[in-house]
Amino acid sequence: MTPAARYTRTAIALHWLMALLLLGLFAVGLYMTGLKLSPQKLQIYSWHKWAGVSAFLLVLLRLGWRLGHRPPAPPATMPRWQQLAGEGAHHLLYLLMIVIPLSGWLMSSAKGFQTVWFGVLPLPDLLAKDKELGDLLATVHQGLSYGFAALVLAHTGAALKHHLVDRDDVLVRMLPFLKTR
Repeated sequence: MTPAARYTRTAIALHWLMALLLLGLFAVGLYMTGLKLSPQKLQIYSWHKWAGVSAFLLVLLRLGWRLGHRPPAPPATMPRWQQLAGEGAHHLLYLLMIVIPLSGWLMSSAKGFQTVWFGVLPLPDLLAKDKELGDLLATVHQGLSYGFAALVLAHTGAALKHHLVDRDDVLVRMLPFLKTR
């Protein structure tokens, strides 16, 4: 595989850093919602919000990088419908990586809990306190998160299908330590 057929090291690093961060955010989000109100629960919520703000900033950095660095072209053997589905899924992944943290920030604002990044930098509330709106935004945030998780599973399944069934380089170019076939 030629170097031009691979993602850049920066793109690969941003992809996997974001994947780990989002997996952690999802797992912590599932865990924390079941906790009884306690100082520990409030601390975990704060950590979740810090990581969410970090993910939001990281996706902006990632988008900036991608604007200046085009991804490799899909394999010539890939049907056009799969190319369009892959492109659409990537756009939706990026959109959700922006909308989900914003929905969490909006929810926190509406519920009257200011977001303080790493416990140091208070972020402005985006909405006035409104319990009903906060509850609605909690439902939106959770629904978007589950939808994102389903899309990530589909993305992972598609990458594995390309590697194991189609035997093309779609997965290999994001995992440069794998040998090309």
